[in-house]
Amino acid sequence: MLASLEDDKAEDILAIDIRGKSSFADILIVASGRSARHVGALADHVMRKLKDAGVKDVNVEGLPHADWVLVDAGDVVVHLFRPEVRAFYNIEKIWAGGSNHTLQS
Repeated sequence: MLASLEDDKAEDILAIDIRGKSSFADILIVASGRSARHVGALADHVMRKLKDAGVKDVNVEGLPHADWVLVDAGDVVVHLFRPEVRAFYNIEKIWAGGSNHTLQS
């Protein structure tokens, strides 16, 4: 999943380990796209990768506007943002203190 986001030129990719902090997921992945179109394309590719991996019951919210798209794959939840929307909501700060790992700047 992370490599796919990198290949698709997602920006500021961050994986946040929330095991023990939340019952809804184990990992949050947060990344930015350059535009709503890029965010939508990232979300589409993530959904296809999950389907190809055999993940069922993937839920998606935020399309077609693609300012903030949430892809819920059970144990992993992916948040894809336009940069200004990501800065406004700053969800990384909500989960501060977790095991954060920046994959690319």
